[in-house]
Amino acid sequence: MLAPAIYLSAALFAIGTLGVIVRRNAIIIFLCIELQLNAVNLAFVALSRHVGIEGQIYVFFVMTVAAAEAAVGLAIIISIFRHYETVNVDKFNVLKW
Repeated sequence: MLAPAIYLSAALFAIGTLGVIVRRNAIIIFLCIELQLNAVNLAFVALSRHVGIEGQIYVFFVMTVAAAEAAVGLAIIISIFRHYETVNVDKFNVLKW
């Protein structure tokens, strides 16, 4: 039963990628990136049954990175909102020279 989990993982990753490309709200983009990370976690767990336990170990590392990204990312989004009063990525250019 590897195929359904891999198909679901690919679909979730595609939805996350489409959300990052199409959406302009920073919070929605942030949530789509989290969806992509969870899709990768699902693929790691599904493949670890056939390949080995290493996939489940990688899941813990990805979850750690996702937690750190959530803390730092939300802090940056709140800081940008306080300065520009919007989270629309078209309205601010903080990282441009």
